[in-house]
Amino acid sequence: MTDPIVLLDIKDRIATVTLNDPDRRNPITGNNMIEAMLDVFDQVQRNPDVSVMVLTGAGSAFCAGGDIKAMHNKTDQFGLPPLDVAESYINGIQRIPIALYNLDVPTIAAVNGAAVGAGCDLTMMCDMRIASEKAKFGEVFLNLGIIPGDAGSWFLIRRLGYQMAAELTFSARMIDAAEALDLDMVLEVVPHNDLMARARAKAAVIAAKPPRTVRTAKRLLRNAERMDLPDFLNTAAAYQALMHQTGDHHEALSAFLEKRQPTYSGK
Repeated sequence: MTDPIVLLDIKDRIATVTLNDPDRRNPITGNNMIEAMLDVFDQVQRNPDVSVMVLTGAGSAFCAGGDIKAMHNKTDQFGLPPLDVAESYINGIQRIPIALYNLDVPTIAAVNGAAVGAGCDLTMMCDMRIASEKAKFGEVFLNLGIIPGDAGSWFLIRRLGYQMAAELTFSARMIDAAEALDLDMVLEVVPHNDLMARARAKAAVIAAKPPRTVRTAKRLLRNAERMDLPDFLNTAAAYQALMHQTGDHHEALSAFLEKRQPTYSGK
């Protein structure tokens, strides 16, 4: 039996999602990776027992991005007329940034190796990134005579600011884990063999918090990116009023006053 192209493991409120096409360096196109990712992200979103998601790649690469051979040979969607190619992006890879953006649980990219093109963008779509010392990042689209068609520019500007996003886009150069850390692309760089343990440890801190409050805090951060201050304050007030009524809020207060560890129920 062939293993799924995207693996999902849920334990201790942490969903670990692994891109599982290692022989081809986990490309997003040229396989059924997109549909499989969307299905897994939907499972994570709908599962109340998940508080945080870790995304990584099997084998030596995180994600090689698009299938260059298919582009060269004009196979799959790349051989279609321009309007149909545009539709294939809208109905295909562009569904990934929407799914990740709408995911209510925090997301951590555990970057185990090369994250190239759409693979680099995939890391930027996550809330946080932890890199192996072997990780490399490349916004390399211009080297192939194309642009980021997957919302990568939208995320890159918000993660790094316009100037750095512009430099990485226009130079289309690869950067190593150390430079990624200097640019604040990643939270930290760890020895390769410690990557998943460190990512899960970071995820465990989040998973220990009240589940519904975690998801609401993620929604609040998303709103902060696009709302002006008066509207945002109204939204924060509404969310906060709901949080004050949760059982986990009362459990947190009781545990604090009783000097014990809280036990959260997600209610």
